[in-house]
Amino acid sequence: MRRRLSAVFMFFSIYLLAAGVAAAQTEEDIRDRVNRGTVGIVSGSVTGTYIRIASDLASVLNGSDLRVLVTSGLGSVQNVDDLLYLRGIDAAIVQSDVLEHIKRQKKHANIQSRINYVTKLYNEEFHLLASKSVRSIQELQGQPVILGNIGSGSHMTASIVFEILGINVRPVPVKDHDTALQMLKDGRVKAWIRVTGKPNSSLAQIKPDSNIKLLSVPPTPALLKTYLPSTLTAKDYPNLVPQGASVQTIAIGAVLAVYAWKSGHPRYTKVSRFVDAFFQKFANREFFKPQRHKKWQEVNLAAKLPGWTRYAPATQWLARTPPALSAQGAGSQFDQQRLLNALRSNDFSTLTPEEQKFVKAFRSFVRQSNAKRQ
Repeated sequence: MRRRLSAVFMFFSIYLLAAGVAAAQTEEDIRDRVNRGTVGIVSGSVTGTYIRIASDLASVLNGSDLRVLVTSGLGSVQNVDDLLYLRGIDAAIVQSDVLEHIKRQKKHANIQSRINYVTKLYNEEFHLLASKSVRSIQELQGQPVILGNIGSGSHMTASIVFEILGINVRPVPVKDHDTALQMLKDGRVKAWIRVTGKPNSSLAQIKPDSNIKLLSVPPTPALLKTYLPSTLTAKDYPNLVPQGASVQTIAIGAVLAVYAWKSGHPRYTKVSRFVDAFFQKFANREFFKPQRHKKWQEVNLAAKLPGWTRYAPATQWLARTPPALSAQGAGSQFDQQRLLNALRSNDFSTLTPEEQKFVKAFRSFVRQSNAKRQ
């Protein structure tokens, strides 16, 4: 009897031990599976375009073997810091001039070899919101202006733009957009700069009786060396731009950047899978559905980005894919080189209707400026 009890006890002991090992293996398998395809991307504020684009990436790409985790960010400069040092972050959406800014600041050594780009996503517009009493950007000389938080893309670009134009403003530090908007409404500042993709939902909700307008940023030749020309219309912001009118401004590229993991590293495999899935879904027009942000219509995966190195998996995908599939979203985008060539040759037959409209407005601006000088 004792032998039987001992045998039974031993049997249950072995069974429980085996069950525990199996459970442990199952937990480990789940943990490995969940983390195997996870890619972290840092984007922007909850009211900006970056987080909308990142959310679209997650919605389209999330599946059984890939999961995109979206984190809100604090601006292009901080996003680069996060991409370099924050655990779990493999990708970031930043402005295209951030690497040049960092190199000038001498903040991160060998930055160009540590961060690569997957693609230029779209253009972000320079929104200069001002009191209706302000007639031109030159009138902001010496005036209080909200440029954005130090380190943010808006602050970085606004500082460069005002420097190029030779306008010295009095920067006013403000931590959040709601406060900035209220200060502009109250007249405590004369203008507020936001660099974000049009149409921005929070700016579109500004009431027509708020005494705020979008002020023109003349696309001077000096600005066009760094930025692209663009326009804001009543279709974008019906409460800020009169019907039938347009406001000239400039734009800068938003970039999907990744940490430059080397082949053989486990995270290289993750990011490579992410790139392949993203590009293939783009080729299949998954990002062109009505519920996705309109900025996807501007994306040309093959567009080259001066000063940046493209990530190897992205280069490999483009090399084996017909160009038409990677460029199918780029129809509404200004081509800076084509514009410059047309202006130099005085031949505008190669321009799109939107580009021709811009050229007409730009030439009118130049004529008016020359007339004032005389």
